Amino acid sequence: MANISTSEAIESLAAEIGENIYIDVAKWHLYLSNAHLHTVLAERLYPMLTSKSLNEDQVLKVLQSIPVKLGGGKREVPLADLLPMQCQVNLMDILEQFQRNL
Repeated sequence: MANISTSEAIESLAAEIGENIYIDVAKWHLYLSNAHLHTVLAERLYPMLTSKSLNEDQVLKVLQSIPVKLGGGKREVPLADLLPMQCQVNLMDILEQFQRNL
C-alpha cells in the first residue's frame, strides 16, 4: 500500500469502514457506506494513521465530532452514540491493520 496516493488510501480505508462498521437504530444495522458516513470518517481518521498517532481516545473524539442528522434534521446525534461497542472495537482493529499496511 506504500505506493498509492493519499486519495486512493482514503478511498480504500473508507471502503473497509463502510463495509464493516454500522450504526444500530432500533436493532437495525445501517452500514456506514449506506449512511454515506464512511468517507468523512476515513478522511478524519487517515491523518492519525500516517502520523502514527492512532489511539482509542482520539478515535472516540472523532466519532463524537461527526453529527448524524435524524428525523430529517430535527435532531443530531454524535456518530459515537450510534455505534455499538463491538463496532467501535472493530473500527480500531481496521485502523490498526490499515496502519500496519501503510
